[in-house]
Amino acid sequence: MHVSSRFQGRSAGLGLALLSAFAFGGSGVAAKPLIEAGLDPLHVVWLRVAGAAVIMLPVAWRHRNLVRERPALLAGFGLFAVAGVQAFYFASISRIPVGVALLVEYLAPALVLGWVRFVQRRPVTRAAAVGVVLAVGGLACVVEVWAGLGFDLLGLLLALGAACCQVGYFVLSDHGGQDGPSGDGAEPPHPVGVIAYGLIVGAAVLTVVARPWGMDWALLGGRAGLDGDEVPAWLLLGWIVLLATVLAYVTGVVSVRMLSPQVAGVVACLEAVIATGLAWVLLGEHLSAPQLIGGCVVLAGAFIAQSAAPKPPSGPVAAGAGTGAVAGPVEGELSHGRASQ
Repeated sequence: MHVSSRFQGRSAGLGLALLSAFAFGGSGVAAKPLIEAGLDPLHVVWLRVAGAAVIMLPVAWRHRNLVRERPALLAGFGLFAVAGVQAFYFASISRIPVGVALLVEYLAPALVLGWVRFVQRRPVTRAAAVGVVLAVGGLACVVEVWAGLGFDLLGLLLALGAACCQVGYFVLSDHGGQDGPSGDGAEPPHPVGVIAYGLIVGAAVLTVVARPWGMDWALLGGRAGLDGDEVPAWLLLGWIVLLATVLAYVTGVVSVRMLSPQVAGVVACLEAVIATGLAWVLLGEHLSAPQLIGGCVVLAGAFIAQSAAPKPPSGPVAAGAGTGAVAGPVEGELSHGRASQ
């Protein structure tokens, strides 16, 4: 009976992890038509984060003690994992294909290991080094360096900025711990509460940066093109806010609790595959055979680097955008989704 219950719980956890990966993977596909319809990428990010923050307000109120107990944690999550990752990611997909942008973000595990090895001067395993080499080599295939960098350089740099924001948050988390801020053995913060306040902080930061009062709100009442088909803009926005943000984060958190950060992180690697497939079908963004092979190599390298990395810090680690992303325990339990995407 006990074995059967554990199996059912694991199966449910895997299902939720897959649902989270699908939800996160669809963010770029839904956002790109809105951007092409005339909305500024920063305005789309603001709509996504602000809308999700409003929905999560009851959760934030329930965990209002976090504001007093972990202000630095909430600020870091909102600034890096929410505002930074998503702003860079949405800006990048306005210039390069969705799948390419997300695959560039998957350099984050390699960048984290670079920080550990060369900045913190801590040893990394040989397998981790192999993962880094694979990820970089795969990325060279994705961007087709032999063709003289076939993609928009600024778009690639923006996607790399999203990866760096994930690394920044990972590094920030290294200063945290499972205990309370004073090391008094207090319980770690509730991960859903951290997400709720991260969205609120991110919305506040993006409000200053994006200046939504200058947005052409009439565009939301119009239609946007989805590979030749016209769909209501508000429907795409609802997809981004409800499915690609709220549902993605919540199911991601629950899946980590039912599985483990490591297992959920493996499933989260499917986000890039899902995003690329959806972009292929819904946006007509076809990738060449070398790019597809390179994408698989990037994911393999990211997985090896992540699996072979030293035990991650006990603080929160968040990913994407859509995405995406660096996976690891957030005080033991935070989602791998990417805030990235």
